[in-house]
Amino acid sequence: MSTTVRRLLVVLALIGLASSLTSLYIHIQMVRNPAYLSFCDVSATISCTQVYQSRYAAVAGVPVALWGSLWYIAVVILLAGSAWGWSSLRENAGGYVFVAATVGLGAVIYFAYTSLFLLRAVCLMCLVTYLAVAGIFLISGARTLFPMTTLPRRLWQDLRAAAASPMALATVLVFLISATAAIAFVPRHEEMRRTTADQTPADKKSEFIRFWEGLPRIQVPVLSEGAALLIVKFSDFQCPGCAQSYLSSKELLARYRAQYPGAVKLVTKDYPLEQECNANMRRDVHLAACESAVAARLARLKGRGEAMENWLYTNHESLTPASVRQAAQDVGGVTDFDAQYATTLNQVKSDIALATILGINQTPTYFFNGVRVGAMPPQYFELALQYELKKAGIIKP
Repeated sequence: MSTTVRRLLVVLALIGLASSLTSLYIHIQMVRNPAYLSFCDVSATISCTQVYQSRYAAVAGVPVALWGSLWYIAVVILLAGSAWGWSSLRENAGGYVFVAATVGLGAVIYFAYTSLFLLRAVCLMCLVTYLAVAGIFLISGARTLFPMTTLPRRLWQDLRAAAASPMALATVLVFLISATAAIAFVPRHEEMRRTTADQTPADKKSEFIRFWEGLPRIQVPVLSEGAALLIVKFSDFQCPGCAQSYLSSKELLARYRAQYPGAVKLVTKDYPLEQECNANMRRDVHLAACESAVAARLARLKGRGEAMENWLYTNHESLTPASVRQAAQDVGGVTDFDAQYATTLNQVKSDIALATILGINQTPTYFFNGVRVGAMPPQYFELALQYELKKAGIIKP
């Protein structure tokens, strides 16, 4: 491997490592700290939130960004061996990098597919990672001159040489211990989602209150009908973050409504990310969002709105216009979907017009008594409920 090729591979690996570490930091901060604002959330389609809150953001409960960071570190170690290792390692390291890049490319193709075609959202840091892996794959593949069929023999030779090298053993040991510690101590994806407000440390509650008090309040033209807390939610039934926030807050809201009757009112507004009904969209992000919004509205008229919403959010990743129409009949009891579609779609467009006035460009967007926020972990969602109800005198200090 020439010096120029090695340097280029090292640069790509370091760029990918920086991107992965940044993704890991953002991932954890977005879940743990509602005060953290990610530069990745540019629009409804360019959004870290959409990606990091999905089930594809972790493997075995560990954030994908951590696995990616460890992969890049391993590649950098191999490249270091190509410069300062024993003679056979200097010759073979490029082939090892190519094999690692082949595995890495398969992984990024999968995650790119889930992001672009299933979630229909783009994570800027993920894109950098995809390009870095692809670049390493192409360059290492072009510069690996020996037949890959000889790789097992070469690998065995280098493993024997590594076993006799204290420096190599120390490097491998440090990497394995560090990787194990990182995997063991990084917060698990599902554990972070299951955290409750009662488990939130006092300093985090204080930090949240300072963050919340610093947010501006705007007037949202929706009647509270006497409720001490009016929550207005703009949502898309195909949005992963919307589905997660709906499913995680459903029981919480029901508990507070039962405990404080009439004090909490939730008003759901539609903001489908589809051009058919949303003129703000330059391209379709979700292909059944307008149909889903209509189906939910028509099901509410039949008294089956909750069942319809549950079905839509639970199946948000696989919705199609045809499946939504069928579910509207089977789940929502709607027998005249097509006849009511155009009229109901105009009602959806009224919600979109309101969202446009309020400057909304992504989902979910909440207004808690006029305080605008995006998707929040359950513990902070509950803290927002508690704070607003305490401020209104419903919950006594």
